[in-house]
Amino acid sequence: MGNILIKNVLKDNPNIIYDLGERLYEKITEVVIPEWQAAFNQLTLQDCIDYIHNLTINRTYDGFIREKSVVNDGLAHHFPAIIFEESDPELDHAGDIDYVGIVGIKKFGIQIKPVTAKANFGNYSPSERMKASFTDFEYNFGGKVFIIFSLDGEIANIEVIDEIRNEIQRLKNIK
Repeated sequence: MGNILIKNVLKDNPNIIYDLGERLYEKITEVVIPEWQAAFNQLTLQDCIDYIHNLTINRTYDGFIREKSVVNDGLAHHFPAIIFEESDPELDHAGDIDYVGIVGIKKFGIQIKPVTAKANFGNYSPSERMKASFTDFEYNFGGKVFIIFSLDGEIANIEVIDEIRNEIQRLKNIK
């Protein structure tokens, strides 16, 4: 209903689009660009150093703490019989695996992402490189890799708990 109304209003008043475009242009050229130019002109070396420090130190540390909380306070609580270990750096870097859960001689992988990695984590899709590394992990260790979305150190996609539970049972049944 709303689309039809908008189309009729635009059909009856063709200058609306022109007027809106003109107002947008004025706003960008008279307000936005001058504000950006002022901000860029005030940019200092210290601003850049502070940004890099925040990005590499604070955010990396926050991610480390978030991951620890998801595993130690979340997964370990749901699966007390499973040993969770940080993956070795090569596996984390090359395979996108942050932690492994050990089930006998088999392992399943855990990749932890902040919810901000994808505003709507239900639509998150791993890259082709990640999919390939997850397939390699499953081939080498027997278990699947699960992506856990973290929100303030809590598991946001709680349905993954049942998926992990099913995978643990599957791995226990493999002879």
